[in-house]
Amino acid sequence: MSGETLLVLILTLPAITGLLVPLFADYPNQREGATLVGAALLFGAVLLLLPQVLAGERPSITLWEVVPGLEIALAIEPLGMLFAFIASGLWIVNSLYSVGYMRANREPRQTSFYVAFAASIASAMGVATAGNLFTLFLFYELLTLVTYPLVTHRASDEAKAAGRLYLMMLLGTSTLLFLPAIAWTAVAAGTLDFQPGGILAGHIDGVAMGVLLALFVFGIGKAAVMPGHFWLPAAMVAPTPVSALLHAVAVVKAGVFAILKIVVYIFGTDVLAANGAGDWLAYVAGATIIFASMIALRQDHLKRRLAYSTVSQLSYVVLGAALFTPIAILGAAIHIAAHAVSKITLFFSAGAVHTAAHLERVSEMDGVGWRMPWTMGSFSIGALSMIGLPPTAGFLGKWFILVGAASIQHWFAVAVIIASTLLNASYFLPIVYNAFRFRDGGAGPGMREAPWPQVVALVVTAVLTVLLFVFPSFPFALAEQLIAG
Repeated sequence: MSGETLLVLILTLPAITGLLVPLFADYPNQREGATLVGAALLFGAVLLLLPQVLAGERPSITLWEVVPGLEIALAIEPLGMLFAFIASGLWIVNSLYSVGYMRANREPRQTSFYVAFAASIASAMGVATAGNLFTLFLFYELLTLVTYPLVTHRASDEAKAAGRLYLMMLLGTSTLLFLPAIAWTAVAAGTLDFQPGGILAGHIDGVAMGVLLALFVFGIGKAAVMPGHFWLPAAMVAPTPVSALLHAVAVVKAGVFAILKIVVYIFGTDVLAANGAGDWLAYVAGATIIFASMIALRQDHLKRRLAYSTVSQLSYVVLGAALFTPIAILGAAIHIAAHAVSKITLFFSAGAVHTAAHLERVSEMDGVGWRMPWTMGSFSIGALSMIGLPPTAGFLGKWFILVGAASIQHWFAVAVIIASTLLNASYFLPIVYNAFRFRDGGAGPGMREAPWPQVVALVVTAVLTVLLFVFPSFPFALAEQLIAG
């Protein structure tokens, strides 16, 4: 099958799944089976495309020419391949988890949930395979719109307020900052295509380049770089499978993916390093990492603690991009994959504790590990990965970003990584320690593991968190192609 055909399939398979799901609205088993089959087919299409990308091929196809010079086009390169692989693979696991969670918690409107989830994955695939900035912007905006029903799924006053903030922040930043940045780029460079080495060299430099970079970074609100992060903790009112989608599968991943791709393929790392106009970005990313970690330390609500952890952890990707060195860019790409499998494990575990015991606060979780050993054992692996300790995937990205910072003597970035690692340990390790230290407390004698689909899903992602450390060759191969151009 040609790469061009696979690109179209990757975009359309989740969309078709979303259209088919309502046909089985009165038959839950068939409805959820259709979701799982669609997810498996998408992952299969991504796997078929993977060898072509690893072999150096770059399939592309133009879907529609809006006006001369402005096209909706698909193309795949190593970073997009990595994002597509992560999102499609985790859709399978998240769908399995959702079966247990949505049924056990008797969540309303389950059919519309699966439809919106499929639409979200289709949009994420569009972001991953966008061949130019215009196409990236369209799918980026579509991702905001189709995830809004998921954020407001419970239709409570709190959910509606979170949804309004979600739309206001993400549509506001993209309209006021991201879109003007794209227009400026088109005027300056004469093209919006992603190209190795960038497209802006010789067209813009100095302060203007720094301003354009700022428009992109703060206009891509999904990256949750402070101060544009408020929407993310607020969105934790959504069901846990939605939180996992927002943090690990699609939304914030689309944000940091877009920033990293724009740095590499629009500006060019060599251009930014020589120009000096982007030096400020490392300090903004570092401040986000530290301040978000300090806020996480004070959160008693488990999902909010995990949300602020995400704000911090995803800025590692921005920090890696901001160092403009090949080794740090490699670390940033690896961290996208590592954070995905680690953070989804943490959210799955939090949702399992909520399902089994209706506990949501850290202060209530003493002794939970004795009653839910699979869940809290997996949580422990995810926590160690977020701290950055081997043998978990989180070590890899942090290590290469740290090496990249040290290689150019960027001591601020080195200090940020060390300090944030200590802060991560401070807000994760007490949860693990207390869960297994006490035999009573919040864990009542009747507590047991959540339904098996939830437990299987969280154990699988915990295992993947370790396997990505032990067998990192696949993401490394893509990341090395990324920095090689």
